[in-house]
Amino acid sequence: MNIDEMKIKFAQIQENFRNKLSLENNFNISDLKTVAGVDLAYWNKDDKEFAVCCIVVIDMNTHEIIEKKYFSGEITVPYIPSFLAFRELPLVLETVKLLENIPDIYMFDGNGYLHPRNMGIASHASFYLNKPTIGVAKTYFRVDKKTDFIFPENTAGSFTDIVIDGKVYGRTLRTHDNVKPVFVSVGNNISLDTATKLTVQLTEKESHVPIPTRYADLETHVMREKLSGI
Repeated sequence: MNIDEMKIKFAQIQENFRNKLSLENNFNISDLKTVAGVDLAYWNKDDKEFAVCCIVVIDMNTHEIIEKKYFSGEITVPYIPSFLAFRELPLVLETVKLLENIPDIYMFDGNGYLHPRNMGIASHASFYLNKPTIGVAKTYFRVDKKTDFIFPENTAGSFTDIVIDGKVYGRTLRTHDNVKPVFVSVGNNISLDTATKLTVQLTEKESHVPIPTRYADLETHVMREKLSGI
């Protein structure tokens, strides 16, 4: 397929999933025991593109690391804006197969509902993981190329909604006093209020990023260096 054919096919898949999204909790918060952070890192070698996916499973209460797994491989889908999941999902699912402890919820370093078709990686992956998912991005993705975010107050837990055409797509969240905000969006089967609450609860003083995705991000740097030989 050429790029235009990919865009048409991928958009159809996203639209089909979009109608199945749930922006409500399908669980009791008190039942959540473990959370997994998911992130990927890329590199180029011999005119080919590779990536490694790292998943770190965390105890929800103690914040201790329970398990770390990774899977790497060649990336064969080109980068096309708003279709990132089609590049990353194969590696994510292969990494999930390696887990010995299946988490109760997944947190992605990326977006979910905050996407032109509400189908960022956190939302798209949920239909294969069959678990609630959250997207927490470090940088803002301007969905319609014109709507910007509004900075929340400089206090921990403050947020502003990201509203596009009257619909809330996500939140700009301050996890600590006087730090850069993160951008929280529902993946699937969770409310935005709960996703926001969990992001704050899972953020420690060392960073403004929640520990599941922070640990996954750190692990990708380690594994990329080890695997790439660069």
